[in-house]
Amino acid sequence: MGYQKQRTLGIIGGMSWESTESYYRLINEGVKNKLGGLHSADLFIHSVEFALINELQEQGMWDELGVLMASSAQRLQAAGVDGLMIASNTMHKLVDDVQAVTHVPLIHIADATTDTIKKHNLTKIALLGTQFTMTQDFYKRRLIDAGLQVLIPEDAARAEVHRIIKKELCVGQFKDSSREYYSQVIKDLAEQGAEGVILGCTEIGLLISQADSVIPIFDTTAIHAEAAVAFLLDAD
Repeated sequence: MGYQKQRTLGIIGGMSWESTESYYRLINEGVKNKLGGLHSADLFIHSVEFALINELQEQGMWDELGVLMASSAQRLQAAGVDGLMIASNTMHKLVDDVQAVTHVPLIHIADATTDTIKKHNLTKIALLGTQFTMTQDFYKRRLIDAGLQVLIPEDAARAEVHRIIKKELCVGQFKDSSREYYSQVIKDLAEQGAEGVILGCTEIGLLISQADSVIPIFDTTAIHAEAAVAFLLDAD
């Protein structure tokens, strides 16, 4: 197949770079699978400094984070992108800040995930992620508004799921003990009626695969990347 015009996509990444690396690979693999040969994705990535992002998250300084995310989006828009994505579930809390200063579409990770879940005709879904994603409305509300019932772990399990993300997965540590812990959390949620589980942090898919879960997994990194491929190739 010869040259095919693509849109240009801007990615706000680096949160963490571990998962942004997965985004880059998955999106390029997706384009190659669709077009074949030497085809690859037309991308700009702005990789932010995650130590600062994490510190501001833990301090609850979301206004400051909104300024940083808006600045990143503006830089990508100035580079000429046709659309944006945020390579992090948690940082979708700041979607409004990004959209307030840009005029290009944003591919929302929760919406892409919801669409995928609904294609499987599931209605009761478990959600794993950071404490922010599991407990705050910015993410869960989009799922609920789409007709899904959302289950999250109890307090102690939420804290440990969060700790594993921040202290292990985001620094490239993938421990068998943590994989087993996540598997047990998923099993507990399945026993409460969960029909599937959202891996609602872009690093969790680096640790957990379908083999580790008694119910279907929905890896948000893979789903978001698939939506990115569809956007890229939907060019005039």
